[in-house]
Amino acid sequence: MRDISGSLARQAWAVAAVCLVCDAGLYLIAGPPLRLGWQSWVVLLGGILANAALAGPSRYSGWVSAAHAVLLIAAPLLLFPYDHYLQATNAGVLIAGYRAGAWLSAKPALAALGAMLAGLFACNLIPVDRGDRDWRLLIIDVGVSGLLPWMVGRYTTARRAYIADLQRAEEQRRQHEAEAVRRAVTEERTTIARDLHDVISHHVSAIGVHAGAARLGLPDGEPAVRRSLSAVESSSRAAMADLRRLLDLLHGKENGDAQRQPGLDNLDELLDNLRTAGLPARLTSHGGPRELPGSVNVALYRIAQEALTNALRHGSGGTVEIDLAYRQTEVVLAVTNEIGGPGRSSPAESTKRGLAGIRQRVALFGGQAECGPLDDGRRWRVRVGFPLEAQ
Repeated sequence: MRDISGSLARQAWAVAAVCLVCDAGLYLIAGPPLRLGWQSWVVLLGGILANAALAGPSRYSGWVSAAHAVLLIAAPLLLFPYDHYLQATNAGVLIAGYRAGAWLSAKPALAALGAMLAGLFACNLIPVDRGDRDWRLLIIDVGVSGLLPWMVGRYTTARRAYIADLQRAEEQRRQHEAEAVRRAVTEERTTIARDLHDVISHHVSAIGVHAGAARLGLPDGEPAVRRSLSAVESSSRAAMADLRRLLDLLHGKENGDAQRQPGLDNLDELLDNLRTAGLPARLTSHGGPRELPGSVNVALYRIAQEALTNALRHGSGGTVEIDLAYRQTEVVLAVTNEIGGPGRSSPAESTKRGLAGIRQRVALFGGQAECGPLDDGRRWRVRVGFPLEAQ
């Protein structure tokens, strides 16, 4: 919140200055002449000091209003028997009454009001030329100069407190709604995590177990079937790892890497799973590793995962080459594998598998993708590049 204490202090000084100038000017122009003696000077200086005190802290508002009340009583006594009396704090009395009503608590505010009303009654009764004044006009004058500013101050304070209560209630309502939404989201995430764990993870785990058992029970001489079952095992292990990360994320865990999606740092783990499935793989990195945006890092991992899965399922079983290049303005990932082995899909059929998802990920972050067979027709390459800010 912006600090406005300095602005309020300047405004208080401005109000006090206006009151001081107006009251002193009116006293000098229409009040008793200063040649009457020291009494005129005392009343003038008293009005100046009382008005200057209006710029003081609000906690002294009661004392300031009392000072104005004392001056209202003392001025006609000092100037008696001057017939054309004019009080030295006209505007100052109004502001003092307002400040006492606005800034003080109930008891001090009522005490300040009493002092102001007493001073106004006294200054209207003491001058000899006002002794026969209509009492109704006297009450009206006291009400306008003393009671009305005080009531306006009280109303302003009550209205400000009411608005603050409304704002506080609205803020509490927003907090309660936000908390309700947060609880609902947490409950929904817990439900989804429970369903994933109870249904999907059990089935995926069972797929991996049965694939492994089938592979171990195969007779010798079935390389194609063995590779397919190894691919199922590898894919099920990768799916289980992703499911664990997703479950940790849904449960809101913050320890370790629970909420971190896999990235290029997990490529070695991905390649180990590939080698376990019986497919050799080699990773080559060029350029110094750079800190990539989290979305690009995850996208590169997912693209490599998809390309390696395709190589395992549709390749000839030869070595898969993964080339990762960190350049000045881009990062490039290329996955190359042999194709056309026995029982494998043709290149034309392979282009339809997983490429749509790769191109979609690349386009999402403004990158470029090249997927297709190389010149000799015996190898397939997936090459993607993402632009980076130059460092």
